[in-house]
Amino acid sequence: MPELPEVETVRRGLAPHLIGRRLLGAEVREARLRWPVPDDLDQLVAGRRIDKLERRGKYLIATLDRGHLILHLGMSGSLRLSPVGTPILKHDHLDLILEGDQLLRYRDPRRFGAVLWSEAPERHPLIAGLGVEPLDPAFDGDWLYTASRGLRAPVKAWLMNAHILVGVGNIYANEALFHAGIHPLLPAGRLTRPRCRRLAEAIRDTLTRAIAAGGSSLRDFVDSHGEPGYFQQTYYVYGRDGQPCRSCGAAIRLTRLGNRATSFCPACQKK
Repeated sequence: MPELPEVETVRRGLAPHLIGRRLLGAEVREARLRWPVPDDLDQLVAGRRIDKLERRGKYLIATLDRGHLILHLGMSGSLRLSPVGTPILKHDHLDLILEGDQLLRYRDPRRFGAVLWSEAPERHPLIAGLGVEPLDPAFDGDWLYTASRGLRAPVKAWLMNAHILVGVGNIYANEALFHAGIHPLLPAGRLTRPRCRRLAEAIRDTLTRAIAAGGSSLRDFVDSHGEPGYFQQTYYVYGRDGQPCRSCGAAIRLTRLGNRATSFCPACQKK
């Protein structure tokens, strides 16, 4: 599933081409996504100007001059700008038609994504309960330390809880914990203040580097121009079980945590 860096990559690629332009309407060919596309989407967006394109966690929010579109890529979704008249392929479920003979096409082979309408996205059930943004100035080591007090949950599982911290999915939790030197099974409540500071810095640095690399392309992800990300070429632990650690040479180990693959270096990451 695209995580924060992949969604931010898409946002940055699309924003210069969308902001300030008007939508002429929408053509929905398949409304049965993870949540149904509104029946009246064409009427809702027709004539509306796109004023902003923002990201909240793994969701894109397009603010129109009235109302908002909430977009989610799901497991395999993509959003691409194409000329009007571009041939429609099997999984091209929806087009947002732009002035200037262009369209924004939503493609999703697995149909786990979403295209939704909201008058107040901050109150929408998918958005309202989201936690702190890890790239926001409010997120730092002191915040991590305060929020983790008394918790017995493994630190990796805690970091991946979107009600606490948004956008730190499986790949980037593995990588950030490695760079902070913290074992993924360490109870979150045992984090010291210095370790929280290192972890906050590692999370921010890992996500920033991933965005600069265009995200990670393990299966389906491509950006708004159809290009894959390449951050996966720099992984230190994720997907490298059995291979030597890039820092110390010890074999990377694999375990399961919350039914998710969890990779770590037993020498570099301490409980």
